[in-house]
Amino acid sequence: MDKKVISNDILFAAVKDLVDEGRPVTIRPKGDSMLPFIHSDRDSVTLERVGGPLSVGDIVLFRYKGKYIMHRIYAIGKDGITLMGDGNLNVMEHCTASDVIGIVTGLTKGNGRRIKPGK
Repeated sequence: MDKKVISNDILFAAVKDLVDEGRPVTIRPKGDSMLPFIHSDRDSVTLERVGGPLSVGDIVLFRYKGKYIMHRIYAIGKDGITLMGDGNLNVMEHCTASDVIGIVTGLTKGNGRRIKPGK
């Protein structure tokens, strides 16, 4: 199968539109910040519209300083949400609920095993 590379801005604009419509979207994340839970280019995640209050431990796709990032919620406070990748022990991001595009509701490992993300 041929691969087609498109920019993150185009891809995630489409992902956001579909999630906003209430349609689940499955993507293969890139990067190592969520290791060991999510492996780049091997595992896939299903994103859905946030259907209720976000919680510490949820994994979300969000926009941060012009980039799209998928990390786990570390803390929620009156000033917003603090996030950190499972493999990032020193770097945290801060955003608001309106920056969150979707929540990870499913993970399929490279071997086909499906996991419901826990907190």
